[in-house]
Amino acid sequence: MVTTKEISNKLPNFSPPLLEEMEAVASLKELKAGESLMHRGMCINAIPIVVSGSLKIMREDDDGKEAFLYFLTPGETCVVSLTCCVSNKTSSVKAVAEEDTEVLLVPVGKLGEWMSRYPSWKVFIFQSYQKRFEDMLEAVDSLAFKKMDERLWRLLKKKADLKEKRYVYSTHQELGDELSTSREVVTRLLKKLEGMGKIRTHRNRIEII
Repeated sequence: MVTTKEISNKLPNFSPPLLEEMEAVASLKELKAGESLMHRGMCINAIPIVVSGSLKIMREDDDGKEAFLYFLTPGETCVVSLTCCVSNKTSSVKAVAEEDTEVLLVPVGKLGEWMSRYPSWKVFIFQSYQKRFEDMLEAVDSLAFKKMDERLWRLLKKKADLKEKRYVYSTHQELGDELSTSREVVTRLLKKLEGMGKIRTHRNRIEII
């Protein structure tokens, strides 16, 4: 069970009454790296807020192909799940733990109730929509206007920045899946980036220079 103190450390702008109610009704879910929190077509019955670690949000088509959209880090929520809650629709995205992650699950019935009762919750929801909208625009720009090597470099930087470290431990296949391309293309582009002096490739890891 997550405590009020733990929640307030990640969500410092929440009011004390909201934190106390959140502790009473929310549950904590622990995910191992690579474990899914939600998938396309899944019914959403809770609002996820990342407490520790990070979630990778992916778009998935009918053939199982995936495309990376954005990461959720501590103190952030997935607005797609919020939209599904409001419209009573199933999930249109996949959420996967990028690393070992803890997620606070708030019952969907609290979304509207807290909007009217707690200004800090309303601000949090509106800011979440704004941030995710910007992330979506960045993802669309990347898909529409950037070459694959630029998209790969952007993804590697984001993965490294998540942990504030120089190393990325994703496999070539995982990177290919996230970019909707093949493992062979990723391998070729990593060699190109290495030749440009942006990365060094090691066994089972990629170093950002």
